[in-house]
Amino acid sequence: MTTAPSSIYEIHDPRFRHLIVVSAELEELYSGCRWAEGPVWFADLNCLLFSDIPNQRMLRYSPGHGVSVFREPSNFANGNTRDRQGRLVTCEHGGRRVTRTEIDGSITVLADQFGGRRLNAPNDVVVKSDGSVWFSDPTYGILSDYEGYKAEPELAHRNVFRLDPQSGALSAVVDDFRQPNGLAFSPDEKRLYVADSAQSHDETAPSHIRVFDVVDGSRLTNGRVFCNLDNGIPDGFRVDTLGNVWTSAGDGVHCFAPDGTLLGKILVPQTVANLTFGGPRRNRLFITATRSLYAVYTTASGAQYP
Repeated sequence: MTTAPSSIYEIHDPRFRHLIVVSAELEELYSGCRWAEGPVWFADLNCLLFSDIPNQRMLRYSPGHGVSVFREPSNFANGNTRDRQGRLVTCEHGGRRVTRTEIDGSITVLADQFGGRRLNAPNDVVVKSDGSVWFSDPTYGILSDYEGYKAEPELAHRNVFRLDPQSGALSAVVDDFRQPNGLAFSPDEKRLYVADSAQSHDETAPSHIRVFDVVDGSRLTNGRVFCNLDNGIPDGFRVDTLGNVWTSAGDGVHCFAPDGTLLGKILVPQTVANLTFGGPRRNRLFITATRSLYAVYTTASGAQYP
């Protein structure tokens, strides 16, 4: 391991030098959250939306204009993404549901139950190019009244779900996670990465990201461990155009090559929960970390989403 000229970088593999701007500094754009999460970039509006879960609000960061409130109360919103029509898709702990914000501002419930039972607490979400909605459903939002409403789970498993865009049918594509969390597709959508963050409440649990092969665009097979974290847990993450996985961790952001090799780290003063690429060239990494929103420029570009 070597250290780049800027103290925020750890280089574990020479390939990482080609993904970072060594002179770029980590910028703190906002502070005042209780647990910042779920960043999503809106290129057409030149702004970032992100969640502040315990404070029951969603915030908007606009370059040159700072941070303002987008939605309050937010129903303990957590993960966010956009669908292929550019609409906001949100996981809500409070309602134990996944919702879509329509262009006119109205809210449509996409999923709130499975097999006649309430979901646990949808956490993170991604939309595939065919319009299907994939989301994780751990129990964090019902463990206490801090990030949702305390309740007993009604489902036997903590699943990863797929919502069919035509029929609206909900199917469990993986049911053997301890606590599934962040998820993202590879750029060609042939693989789905899913984090297991159960070590947050059980030190004997794994702290890794698993990867699955996507079959027929709707099923997952050949699940295996993609990488293990050496500091903290994987929560939210994103994939760049080269297939590298940039994940949250206890000491910052860890970057893994498509073969699972740790390339390097961007060190952040606070525990990181999630991140996304944004900006006009999608080369600015926005990082939600406990109380704050950070950003740093890279030479990597985020895989294209609306």
